[in-house]
Amino acid sequence: MDWLSGLPVIGPAVTWLMTTHLWRAYERMLRVHWTRLAAAITFTSFIAVFPLLTVAAAVGASVLSDRQLHDLENRLADQIPGIAEQLDLAGLIENAGTVGLIAGAVLLFIGIGWVESLRDCLRAVWEKDDDGTNFFVGKLRDGGLLLGLGGVAVLSLACSAFASAAVGNAVRALGLAPGGLGSILLTVAGFCIAVLADFLLLLYILTKLPGVRPPRRAVVLAGLFGAVGFELLKLLLSGYLKGVAARSMYGAFGTPVALLLWINFTAKLLVFCA
Repeated sequence: MDWLSGLPVIGPAVTWLMTTHLWRAYERMLRVHWTRLAAAITFTSFIAVFPLLTVAAAVGASVLSDRQLHDLENRLADQIPGIAEQLDLAGLIENAGTVGLIAGAVLLFIGIGWVESLRDCLRAVWEKDDDGTNFFVGKLRDGGLLLGLGGVAVLSLACSAFASAAVGNAVRALGLAPGGLGSILLTVAGFCIAVLADFLLLLYILTKLPGVRPPRRAVVLAGLFGAVGFELLKLLLSGYLKGVAARSMYGAFGTPVALLLWINFTAKLLVFCA
């Protein structure tokens, strides 16, 4: 890129671009091999996603009502655009109550391994070495991080549900028509609420998991960028993922391939935000 900065017309623009934070972030991504890190996150997330959902649904089945479980199912489906129906989340949640104690412990252990892998990848972005923690202490720490992540996820979902209900009540109280301005307000408010929920999750993932203390402004900007980017990915890739899942050339593997693609897009966004 250095030779481009010497060109008469585009040289100044290239020189300016190479001094921006975005360009420095891109150079850092290349230095830490971010596509490999995203691939590692994709693999471990694909292995752990259903065990984690099963454990979460089993806990939810014991403490939530049927209506709340159905609402949880809908919110989980919203996070997987285009292919949620093919994944049969309803069947997974309905049968989660049959998970035994031993099976639940095994599934939880898989989730702890996912946290460990995700933490190592995020620390690699920061170019931090392994902290050398004892194996058993490390597993306990990762278990605590997983529980914390679950708590933050529940908090973000609760905030999202409360805000959505408040906006809906406000629209009805103002007497706005469902198909006119009221619909636009609900759509915009829904997007902003989803961004807020994602932002809370990202703040936890970007700071607590890798065990780093970046400047507050950098964390807020990265969280906002990631939250908005995640919601835009859901809007833009819904049709594409649905098309991938329906391709006859993939046969029965269409839905897993689409899920892998979605996880990989999300992993790349997460690594870039880190």
